[in-house]
Amino acid sequence: MLVAETVAMLSPTPAGCYVDCTLGLGGHTAALLEEGAGRVIGVDRDPDALGVARERLAVFGDRVEYVHADYRELPRVLQEVGRSAVDGILADFGVSSMQLDVPERGFSFRQDGPLDMRMNQTAGPSLAELLETVDETDLANVIYEFGEERKSRRVARAIVKARDEGVLSGTAALASAVRRAAGGGTWQRIDPATRTFQALRIWTNRELEGLDVFLEAAAGLVVVGGRVAVIAFHSLEDRVVKHTFRRLGAADPGGAATWRVVTRRPVVPEPDEAERNPRARSARLRVLERVA
Repeated sequence: MLVAETVAMLSPTPAGCYVDCTLGLGGHTAALLEEGAGRVIGVDRDPDALGVARERLAVFGDRVEYVHADYRELPRVLQEVGRSAVDGILADFGVSSMQLDVPERGFSFRQDGPLDMRMNQTAGPSLAELLETVDETDLANVIYEFGEERKSRRVARAIVKARDEGVLSGTAALASAVRRAAGGGTWQRIDPATRTFQALRIWTNRELEGLDVFLEAAAGLVVVGGRVAVIAFHSLEDRVVKHTFRRLGAADPGGAATWRVVTRRPVVPEPDEAERNPRARSARLRVLERVA
């Protein structure tokens, strides 16, 4: 999503090294390499995604380096690969189509699957494990804060009831409980379960935890003239990106600025992309450049 726009913002060069912090299936990395990037370090916490990306990007040979890590570990990753700075950094916080479309991953309410939702299935508790012990109030807070679901208390009550009755068997049962509590008719533009599933995914993967720290670290890891490009998909993420970039782009007390916000307003998908891919509709691209 926003591939052409992101590549244009990063302006890859044959001498440049770039980091794709959320490699996914390799779409952005492929575009960077096709446009002349000398090297890309592809990072992803999902080992399945790394496997798919390796196959897709094999044609580029050793111009791609693959690292299994969380994007928030970027300083350590660069240290381990022997880089003190790079020419550009990209992070796309969307869920990949592979994660959404494979029922066994548990991200989607459109097909039944286990209550997992982990982007890295080798680490951390699954959604099922988290739901086993969470109380109704804490769950309601998660759904309200991360999903902006106005009926969060009713939804949380329905989920806990289904859990206690032993009928919360998978994503289909979870979605059914949520829909009954959230209500709404067929006229709605989005499924009533959408906001809650988003909230539970963010909660399971701690997606907002340390986001501002990551952005600050990334800003310090690009060379002068280098850029950090971030694609966010919901208002909570985008708000953190906007405010962090704005703060970094402000001049220090001495009057000099180290970074410049390139995008006064976020770049959004063109209408034809949004029509082809409804998942792209909420994408927002913001870019920060190091100037000193």
